[in-house]
Amino acid sequence: MKVFVMLGAINMAIGVILGAFGAHGLEHIISADMIKVFQTGVQYHIYHALGLLMVAVLLIPYPHAGGLRTGGWIMFAGIILFSGSLYLLALTGLKFFGPITPLGGVCFIVAWIWIFWAMLKEF
Repeated sequence: MKVFVMLGAINMAIGVILGAFGAHGLEHIISADMIKVFQTGVQYHIYHALGLLMVAVLLIPYPHAGGLRTGGWIMFAGIILFSGSLYLLALTGLKFFGPITPLGGVCFIVAWIWIFWAMLKEF
């Protein structure tokens, strides 16, 4: 449980820092379209950092639901792949990072289904 609290908390902090950087530090550096790309990365970063905290909270009453941990790790991978690729795409303009983003999106979907399945098995 502690690892997901730590991952969720540090990812929330990183998301807030990057959100502020995107809002205040990038306006004269990258195009408005790329700022939108960057902000999409921030948005999903924060959503899924909250998801990691949710996993930690669910592990309190369901400590033996191993699927929760698996879902949490897949969600963390999604943050790295989805948000990370959008940050890199926005900051570098390299289209190489674009095709990585959907892999992160798939991780998010799989993580949420995995968590659903883990909880379904507990009932």
